[in-house]
Amino acid sequence: MTQNLHYYHPAWIETTDELLDVDVCVYGGSAAGVVAAIKTLRLGLSVVLLQPGQHLGGMTTGGLSWTDYGRRHVIGGMARRFYKDLGDDVGMGGENWHFWPSDATRRIERMVADVGLGVRRRAYLDRVSMDGQRINAITLLGGLTVKARQFIDCSYEGDLMAAAGVSYAIGRESNATYGETLNGVQCRETHQFEPHRVDPFVIEGDPSSGLLPFVESRDLRRDQGQADHKVQAYNFRVCLTDDPALRIDWEQPEGYDALQYELAARWLRGDAWGFYNAILPHNPSEVPEQAPKKFDVLDRRTPDNLHKADVNNHGPCSSDFIGANYAWPTADYAVRERLFQEHVRYQKGLYWFMANDPRVPDALRVIYQRWGLSKDEFVDTGHWSHQLYPREARRMVADHVITEHDCIGKVRSQDSVGMGSYNMDSHNCSRFVAEIDGSPSVLNEGDVQVPPTDPYPVSYRAIVPRRGQCENLIVPVCFSASHIAYGSARMEPVFMVLGESAACAANRAIVDGVAVQDVDYGKLRPMLEETGQVLEIAEYAAV
Repeated sequence: MTQNLHYYHPAWIETTDELLDVDVCVYGGSAAGVVAAIKTLRLGLSVVLLQPGQHLGGMTTGGLSWTDYGRRHVIGGMARRFYKDLGDDVGMGGENWHFWPSDATRRIERMVADVGLGVRRRAYLDRVSMDGQRINAITLLGGLTVKARQFIDCSYEGDLMAAAGVSYAIGRESNATYGETLNGVQCRETHQFEPHRVDPFVIEGDPSSGLLPFVESRDLRRDQGQADHKVQAYNFRVCLTDDPALRIDWEQPEGYDALQYELAARWLRGDAWGFYNAILPHNPSEVPEQAPKKFDVLDRRTPDNLHKADVNNHGPCSSDFIGANYAWPTADYAVRERLFQEHVRYQKGLYWFMANDPRVPDALRVIYQRWGLSKDEFVDTGHWSHQLYPREARRMVADHVITEHDCIGKVRSQDSVGMGSYNMDSHNCSRFVAEIDGSPSVLNEGDVQVPPTDPYPVSYRAIVPRRGQCENLIVPVCFSASHIAYGSARMEPVFMVLGESAACAANRAIVDGVAVQDVDYGKLRPMLEETGQVLEIAEYAAV
């Protein structure tokens, strides 16, 4: 039912004076949180998993079905087992890295049930009680209080980390901050309005009519490499189908604002086949020859692999709601709910626009009309994903900050708790007006896609607060990294890897009676190796 499609709803909060006392409290029911909590339980400690929402699994169950992993051989432990079990679930006889949201949801819920993990849903952080540099307890909206010896923040926003007074960054550092080349404002040639310019004004050619929504007046090319507050754009990864038995036709959402799609309408006047390829999968035999190959179509190796797809943003004007998410990282729950619904409205409106607006080329409208939401996915949230994709929010600033230098091998940490290997990946962060050939035109800014030289280790010091800050908190999702390096390591398999390593470190801190900053890596590493974590690749073993 669509009324359940929320990030937060006041009616979800139940009043209680209950007190839980556990060894470890995991806040955030992302896939990383589920793995961290299960590993903690397997290590013989008591644990509770708190999920600020109704559904477990985060983006892994929320529509990110075409898994971004970089190089699979550096994914180990419970994360690797997860993808093997998904393959077994659907009879593949091997690992399944491309799966449907319903498959991932069943697997996550089975993992939780199999170990009898205690989960509290609709559990939103209210306040944190500190005893010096240690979290003593946290209290949730409604009154539930949880005491624990160790806490693990597996939320995408780092809410617990921030409430515990841990240093963090939001937005992009300048290139000068860490001596990088890909950070800060990035005005590049990728994902631009090509091959023709797009007028930025509400009334074309009339500056007095004002700028189109979310287009900035400042020419950001002069700020190349400079710091700002912006985070890369968010969207929903939705599951679409062209199977008439499953397809739900597009409907114009309540509050539809045609002006938000004016950029797309103007761009589509020209040769913009890349736009429909970018968002919508298609059968090459059914579209014009000039259409490029399909984008993000899942290969599930079953007869239905041509009829469902995980659809992502791509191209200059797509499902990313560029510029609409800046407030999200630090917003309260009511504001996040408003932003969540604005993103839903924008993306649903985009698909309705593409399928119905007469300004969209006929061939393209026909393609969009063949696709729609799938009746067998997200059945309790109106078949739309329950999880907004917050590609970055807060990022901890710890004693080790992962930077571009880690990604290209200039820095190689010796206290590895996992490995990253994906592109240094940032989606666009803003749109602005620039003079091109003497005419005001819209440009996008922020898109970066640069591969690392090799898989690189994620330092233990990047998932614990810096010395002198919180002593019983580990942060495997909003870990310490620059904007551009976070874009490489922020992938769901890596989050799961770091979640498991965080559980091992929390166990070690409790057993040895030390702060997380003082965990003996010489004792932690054998635990990680025993659980199957990949901590280095052979050619770097002696470095």
